[in-house]
Amino acid sequence: MAVTLEDVKRVANLARIEISNDEAHTTLDQITGIFSLIEQMELVDTSTVIPMSHAQGVEQRLRKDEVTEIDQHELFQSQAPKTEAKLYLVPKVIE
Repeated sequence: MAVTLEDVKRVANLARIEISNDEAHTTLDQITGIFSLIEQMELVDTSTVIPMSHAQGVEQRLRKDEVTEIDQHELFQSQAPKTEAKLYLVPKVIE
């Protein structure tokens, strides 16, 4: 992707940044260098690289998936102002 000096000036204008011609040329060189680096990185073959979920190779300690709380559904339902078919009824707020 080629970036032109006009592109740099347009983006600076959209961002409401005052930029001189020298600054625009410097910025264009920097952006061109960044895009060149990206193009080089895209050439690297990563098909054999396994994706990492964490940079340090740590694992999450997981607990067993078992119920630890007693069922208090009926107690909570008895305290609700309105219920029907084991659901809480609330006032309609959106028409």
